[in-house]
Amino acid sequence: MDGNKRTVIVVGAGIIGAAIALELQRRGRQVTLIDRNPPGEGASFGNMASIALDFAAGSGPSTWAKIPGWLLDPEGPVWLRPSYAPKMLPWFLRFIAAGRPSRLREIEDAGMSLSRHALSDFRAMLDVAGVPELMTEEGCLAIYETEAEFAGDRAHIEFMRRYGFEHRVLSGAEIRDYEPALSPSIAKAVLLPDNKSIRNPHQLVLKLVEAARAQGAIFTPGAARSVERRANGDITVLLEDGRRLEADDVVLAAGVRTRFLASALGEPIPLETERGYHTQIMKPGIAMRYSVIWPRRAFMVTPTAGGIRVGGNVELAGLDAPPDFRRPRVLVRHAQRALPGLQVEDARDWMGHRPALPDTIPIISPSSRIPGVWYATGHGHLGLTFSATTARLMADMMTGATPAVDMTPLRINRY
Repeated sequence: MDGNKRTVIVVGAGIIGAAIALELQRRGRQVTLIDRNPPGEGASFGNMASIALDFAAGSGPSTWAKIPGWLLDPEGPVWLRPSYAPKMLPWFLRFIAAGRPSRLREIEDAGMSLSRHALSDFRAMLDVAGVPELMTEEGCLAIYETEAEFAGDRAHIEFMRRYGFEHRVLSGAEIRDYEPALSPSIAKAVLLPDNKSIRNPHQLVLKLVEAARAQGAIFTPGAARSVERRANGDITVLLEDGRRLEADDVVLAAGVRTRFLASALGEPIPLETERGYHTQIMKPGIAMRYSVIWPRRAFMVTPTAGGIRVGGNVELAGLDAPPDFRRPRVLVRHAQRALPGLQVEDARDWMGHRPALPDTIPIISPSSRIPGVWYATGHGHLGLTFSATTARLMADMMTGATPAVDMTPLRINRY
């Protein structure tokens, strides 16, 4: 270790924390990365391996109209456990407020400011880590079973046109030319050529941490209990086992658990968990080139991690409720409707916690109260997508460089 380097503790060793640790270490910081679990074993383990550049705000009039039906449908894309509903109310009211037309365009602009850089930043990060082969060159197909279903997604299609997002509408047999495994019942598809996939998202996190450690970073197992600034200006991270780690700067990138650390610092943030499920099928009986997303049913199928992964959906039930593995089985049934040859052999189910903010865009920001504390959290469904860009922007701010995007919409005190 170089005692002359400015020191940084990064709390959280998922894809966001690992990417930040590598970028800061590369820029001359001395980084200590900590996590209660081994690297990449939280939400980053089970994401859908998709670089999803077609950012879309979660709220808005079209979403509001669907919510009652989703909540009443036991196989719908959103499920709210009744016992958790009172705790969700403040977050949900903010979610509705984020969908006001005047606010919606601001959110879309902020999200797309990140998306525009995401693919090039991701390629650069893979090159730094020495693993460019972990990204596929195939894109994604959004599928629609009927013309009416396609028409119902017109707001998202218009969004892509407005922001110049590359896409191509496919019909009939042309769809099977791209992905033969899809059912002939699929009437329309939209090819998203820049929405690449990662061959193994858990392996990616491990490779990022390995690359950071090769440049001098340290990984220390431990669960952060609190953060405080000392009189001498150092930041102290107190771990649950009683250890105290000190650094010049601390980055809080602990996913949904960041909310506890932020609250203790006097900066409460409306961070909730959107519990997501997947089924990893190692003997699927089919081969796929493209990832496939079915917008109406809110799930995705991706060839990744040596098999095919079916996942998505949103369950609102907090951090402590046990998993409900009926949810991924519903997704698999929907997937078999789109992919009739899909078999479910040598399969395992998984559940993880996406850190979700009501306005959909993440917090990438210095603390508004405590110099030396920084936040990178709330990426929701787009943690993998925005990981490299988040790392670059965070490193820019921390080293005095000018970020490539307007950071104002991403500030922690915007609520």
